[in-house]
Formats: sequence, structure tokens, C-alpha cells
Amino acid sequence: MTGPTVGVLALQGDVREHLHALSQVGARPVAVRRASELDDVDGLILPGGESTTVAKLARTFEVFEAVADRIKTGMPTFGTCAGMVLLADRVRDGIAGQETFGGLDITVRRNAFGRQVDSFESEVRFSIDDPAFERPLHAVFIRAPWVEDVGEGVNVLAAVAVPGIGDRIVAVQQGSALATSFHPEVSDDLRLHRYFLDLVTG
Repeated sequence: MTGPTVGVLALQGDVREHLHALSQVGARPVAVRRASELDDVDGLILPGGESTTVAKLARTFEVFEAVADRIKTGMPTFGTCAGMVLLADRVRDGIAGQETFGGLDITVRRNAFGRQVDSFESEVRFSIDDPAFERPLHAVFIRAPWVEDVGEGVNVLAAVAVPGIGDRIVAVQQGSALATSFHPEVSDDLRLHRYFLDLVTG
């Protein structure tokens, strides 16, 4: 395979699903657990899982600072669900001392859509100037966060209507950093993985 090498932070969460999706869109997927493994990747996915657990394991495996530094210096990064929380510069409803890698000038509310029993699926329309996104994307939300505010450099790509509350942001992009509240890796729709691969190769 001759595509770019894209890592998936393989500490906890939907690692296997992202590795499979990346292989389907022409990337060379690799699992990343050590700081030295980051040297060989052109981009990185932070998968869904549990954001506080991933952060703690990143400290345990001594990869936290390396990931944060690579994101800060512009490595294309895609965070899904917990990965969105880990990319956020600011978190609401986090635990005491909660850490994130940062990289997105956004405020995220952790578990905003509720508990596991409140998981749901929705057709989400994206504001991306690409014919591939003219039709909605089927999104799976599991203990999902949402974005409460964004900085000037952040593009809002998608939102969903929450009954009694209004629209809530569920997908954003800032430069080569991309994040979604939902889990694109659990569906057969590979448009977002292709879109991220374009960010990596662009």
C-alpha cells in the first residue's frame, strides 16, 4: 500500500474500527502506543472511548506530551467522540484534573447527550464544499459530547437539533484538526475518513 501512514492512538476505544476504515480508504494504518511510533505517521486519529482513561493511559505509556506536541506543530489529527474531547482546549463537565491534548479552539461539554442508554442515531448534514457531502451522513452518537463555543479560526461543519435546547455543534475543523461528536468508524460510510486523508495528503 502506497498511501500515507496514519496512526490510531491505540490505548483504549474503537481502535480496530478506525484501522479498518483507514485501510479501506487507501491509508497505511498503524496502531500507536509509544512516542517513538509517532515519528513514522503523517496523521493521527484519536478514537472514541473514554477521554479521561485515554489521557491517563497516555501518561502511563509516556506518549501524552509527544501527541500534544505533534498536534501543536500541525500534524493532521481526527478526534471522534472522546477524541473530540481530547482535542478540545476547554472541557465542561470533566472530572477534576481532566487533561486534553488540545489543538482545537473549542469548548466541549463531555457526555452532553447523556449516558449510554441515551445513545441515538441521526442523519447529519455537513457544510463541506465537496459533492461527496451533498447527502447526509448517518451518525451514531454514544455518550457523545457537543461543542458549546468555538474560536474564530474554527469552522463548524455540522450540527444537530436537540429537543428543547436547539442546535448543537457536532463536527468542527480548525486547519488540519478535525473532530466529530459521533463515531464514523462504526458505519460503512467512509466519507469522513476520506476527507481526513485529504487533509493528511494536502
